[in-house]
Amino acid sequence: MQLTGRKRTANIDALGEDSVTLLPTEPEDMWHANNLIRPGDILKANAIRKVIDESATGTTSSARVRAELTIRVQSTFFDPPSSALQVSGTIAVESPVAALGQYHTLDLELQRPFTLWKQHGWDSVARDELHEALREDKGDALAAVILGDTHNTANVCLITEFQTLVKARLEGSTNNTPAFYGDVLTALLEAADFAVPGRTLLLASPGFAAQNFRAFISDRGVRADDAKLKRMGKDAVVVHTSTANVHALNEALRSPEVNALLSKTKFRDETRIMDEVMQRIRQDDGRVAYGLRTVAQAVDEGAAGRGGGTLLVNNALFRSDDVATRQQYVGIVDRVRDDGGAVHLLSSDHESGKRLDGLGGIAALLTYPMHDADDADAAPANLEEWGYEGVTVI
Repeated sequence: MQLTGRKRTANIDALGEDSVTLLPTEPEDMWHANNLIRPGDILKANAIRKVIDESATGTTSSARVRAELTIRVQSTFFDPPSSALQVSGTIAVESPVAALGQYHTLDLELQRPFTLWKQHGWDSVARDELHEALREDKGDALAAVILGDTHNTANVCLITEFQTLVKARLEGSTNNTPAFYGDVLTALLEAADFAVPGRTLLLASPGFAAQNFRAFISDRGVRADDAKLKRMGKDAVVVHTSTANVHALNEALRSPEVNALLSKTKFRDETRIMDEVMQRIRQDDGRVAYGLRTVAQAVDEGAAGRGGGTLLVNNALFRSDDVATRQQYVGIVDRVRDDGGAVHLLSSDHESGKRLDGLGGIAALLTYPMHDADDADAAPANLEEWGYEGVTVI
């Protein structure tokens, strides 16, 4: 996803905060757009509209014209297999082809920009989602280096489910391979954050350069007593390719081993955290809370903050039609972050998000046991008593 503009438009100012204009460039961007666009937002994009003209004699004719339309969002429909995103709502700005209040559905497309306004401002969750949409290194990307054997060449890449991003191209002297490997390692560490849990490193070459580079990483880790480098060298996957060209990575990606890695890395961290939630529920040791009422109480008492507290929220909750409900969950997220806890927004499109949905869509790993967290006497009837503005919990 590319950010192409951030501006105010004169006839839109009254509808909300500053806008962002985004250009989806790959299928994965549609998933991010679906997370960003919420009911009540204002969306402007190109659309095909059927226009009917009536002549002076009473005859009619119709034509399909492309026009720029602005709607107030009511709902979205996202089809993951085809990465198709439809956004429906009512016309918010009158145009020659659409009257105010008419219902219309916009089909967002790749390589076609859209502009988004947040009616109630860009809250912390929306800003995080925007940052995630714009970030090339999303954490689930596979880091890869393809090296040459007869010449010191290397391409450092990030590979997602949908594309390969070349982050650096390097060439070095054939008589100083260790120095060249040092430059490649520096470029690799700048391109990918290997502190991300489960980050996988793929090394490829026609001959032995990939194996030699893995040995170099391991040796550098031992010499520097660097646990991260040791882990990188130990866990790196070495694959043979026919050439050192970037396009030869396609050979590696077709291998069953690498293909399996790509399919598992995206939501591996989410799955691990949900496994821990379910394990603590089975242990019944009081160090987990789930459901809005008990999680809100735990957050209010500081049990989900600094020292290992973790909040999990299904991202579908932030697409609720009810603004007060969305703001309530945003408030809980902000409280946990302010207290020094970690926050994970789980995808409702993945199995981990569905498992969390079975627990009410929200859960927390606590820093100390709270065995009375779900006692009726301990919990108020309304979360406003805990400082959360919004709806009453039934």
